[in-house]
Amino acid sequence: MTAELVRGQNHPLSQAHLEIRVSAGTPVVVAATLGDDGGTVRGVEWVAHPGTPTLPGLEVSRQAAADHRLAVDLDAMPESVHRVHVLLSLPQAGGGPVRFGAVAAPFVAVTGLDGSEVASYTLTGLGSETAVVALELYRRQGAWKVRAVGQGYAGGLAELLTDQGLPQAQQLASGIHEAVAQGLARSVQAPPPRTADGDRSRQTAASALGPDQSGPASYGTQDHQNPAGPYASQGAPGSPPVPPVAVPGTGQPPGPAPADPSAPGPTPPPTGPAGGPIDYSHPRRATSAPPPPPPTAPPAAPGQPAQPVAGDATGWSMEERLYNQIWGMFEDLARTTAAYRSAVDFAESRLEKEIDQVLSDPRSRIGGQGDAAREAALARQTQLVDQARQALDRDLAQLVAEADVVEPALPPAFAGWDNPVWHAYRVPMEIPMALRIGDLGLPESDRLRIPLLVRLPLERGLWIDSGRTAMADDVFVDTHERRRLAMESAVAHTARLLAVYPADEFTVHVVDPAGSGTQALAPLVRAGVLAAPPARGAAGVADVLGRLTQRVDLVQMALRGGVADSLPPDFDTAQQLLVVNDFPHGFDDRAVTQLRYLADEGPAVGVHLMMVADREDAAGYGPLLDPLWRSLLRLTPVPDDHLADPWVGHAWTYEPALVPPGSGVLDMVLRQVAAARTKRS
Repeated sequence: MTAELVRGQNHPLSQAHLEIRVSAGTPVVVAATLGDDGGTVRGVEWVAHPGTPTLPGLEVSRQAAADHRLAVDLDAMPESVHRVHVLLSLPQAGGGPVRFGAVAAPFVAVTGLDGSEVASYTLTGLGSETAVVALELYRRQGAWKVRAVGQGYAGGLAELLTDQGLPQAQQLASGIHEAVAQGLARSVQAPPPRTADGDRSRQTAASALGPDQSGPASYGTQDHQNPAGPYASQGAPGSPPVPPVAVPGTGQPPGPAPADPSAPGPTPPPTGPAGGPIDYSHPRRATSAPPPPPPTAPPAAPGQPAQPVAGDATGWSMEERLYNQIWGMFEDLARTTAAYRSAVDFAESRLEKEIDQVLSDPRSRIGGQGDAAREAALARQTQLVDQARQALDRDLAQLVAEADVVEPALPPAFAGWDNPVWHAYRVPMEIPMALRIGDLGLPESDRLRIPLLVRLPLERGLWIDSGRTAMADDVFVDTHERRRLAMESAVAHTARLLAVYPADEFTVHVVDPAGSGTQALAPLVRAGVLAAPPARGAAGVADVLGRLTQRVDLVQMALRGGVADSLPPDFDTAQQLLVVNDFPHGFDDRAVTQLRYLADEGPAVGVHLMMVADREDAAGYGPLLDPLWRSLLRLTPVPDDHLADPWVGHAWTYEPALVPPGSGVLDMVLRQVAAARTKRS
């Protein structure tokens, strides 16, 4: 069970490998300090921050974001370290809020690597503070504990670090904010050269990929739902962190643009604040992978890339290999695009520098010397951008070829609704490891889409946004149409969940107070796969929420008492999904409280939530619902670039996994699910 801490309360930690999740209503900077037995930070080398994100046993995010994940390995902490403080600070640049009292209360949680929550703390009561010590992990008599601190500082990071005994507090605070402002965390170095044999092996991916458990990335949203990456440090003190999973890349991105203004040439990799090269490796890499070995591609012709093969990754099964291969494709696309953008940025900055040099010399303003110098600078910029684009196009072509062989080989749980594999669909006997809920893409790669997979069973609910999105074309979609599209998207996700679970192992409840989702829900109702007809009105809402809340309480009591086998004989042991449409219509204060309870406590005992809602409709509840929204993975019914990864800072465009218009695949699948359930009963 999760310990919900209040200020000053502590809780024992039984695990050494932990993640600390931070969720705020605005982008924040996260740092961490190591302290000795007196709580003193001995120097800047004891502070992990975006400019220097890794310390022995500790890794923080590299940029300001609304959501973060910090990796902690208590076993790797030096013996001299007795305290770890997690710090939150508002960025000084960017035009954001100037104090924590102006935003929703930040939320922090300590979890295991499997996503299970150990302790959580909501930092309430903040006002003029711009920096705050959120949590403290401390060593006491050989054991570690976590304490909720919540100590704020109106003077910002400098005052906070000074209070912790750091002599260079002012300089370090300025350096942290400068690192965030300059985007040092997004700088990437070119990957190693492509091997001659085109080695495409990829290693195993982890069981939980982010707050939403999603692969192929730990996703987060730009609208305050950032997947900060699930970093995990497992190395010895003083060594680089070794994350617990692996997805080595394949498509090699272009390196940084040459620094010599006179002629193109190789450029040294970007360096970090300490002078060493920036770590380009994905935060979820591992050093070993399980057998058996993946299938290998046929030998490629000299000078040609290896032919792609479906399942070209390691894993215990073909399903796991494909899952890991999708992870690898995501990483390849992310880093090759990051390198391209880095090269373009470098070319533009060098152009500006050269033009400034021309204008600063009065002699260049005489005659045509200035014009000639500008034309030469523009030509060099164009050459660099063209070189970067050629390298990007080369890698994209390889990834597109890989996608062309991977997509047809995907099992139903990973496949799009238009994949022919659905025409041979049969109700499975086992739960798959993940579920496809859409696709991800980047503007530079319109031809390529990477499946967005979430791990099963769900540990985080889904929120289908029926309100206006950030898409420019969305201004032409009226309110009624947006809500219809959102409900159709929810039905497609629900049908897919029903299809990938064995018969009678997934039960769906629907709350539709005003009946506005009747048309979209028709396939589910017609097939008879719902636990009961959609609940209507306030009475129906209260009935469904009451029964599911009672179910959560019953299971929790049985687990706490160690008598899980004593549940009633007619107890439904299947995973439960509650689909809520038109929230908050039909919800009173009690129903809202129950809904929050189900979102927080339900996933641990098999009760999951899918909401179809417009957040503005619930604005009247104020910050009461902020924890609810933060606990859900926001999806949209139309393409929208709201998902962000903290690794290289890309804004990924999400496209929902919808049934093609006019296709009968949805009805066919639901009929088989219903028939299998009838046969079991």
